[in-house]
Amino acid sequence: QVQLVESGGGLVQAGGSLRLSCAASGRTFSTYAMGWFRQAPGKEREFVAQITWSGGRTYYTDSVKGRFTISRDSAKNTVYLQMNNLKPEDTAVYYCASRPSAVVSSYDYWGQGTQVTVSS
Repeated sequence: QVQLVESGGGLVQAGGSLRLSCAASGRTFSTYAMGWFRQAPGKEREFVAQITWSGGRTYYTDSVKGRFTISRDSAKNTVYLQMNNLKPEDTAVYYCASRPSAVVSSYDYWGQGTQVTVSS
């Protein structure tokens, strides 16, 4: 199993920044990639960004490109999401998740989520 714990959420004004962290423990060696997702009230959960453990290849949804940066610290088994120029529409609960395989696109383990609120 993989355990994931997010932190770093909070309340920020539009245009501000936050950095989310996701600490992973357990069978992290079996993880292909880590992703960040978010879910706003009344909306479905959506993909935000992904990074592969080996090579650090990154992917972003269009709405955050140029504003968000995903990174990882392999020594600390931690993934980060640096969020700049935040907008009210970024308000959501943010979750990190682990993806076990390059072949299978689904994510198997999820954190408990951290709230990000952007005021206008």
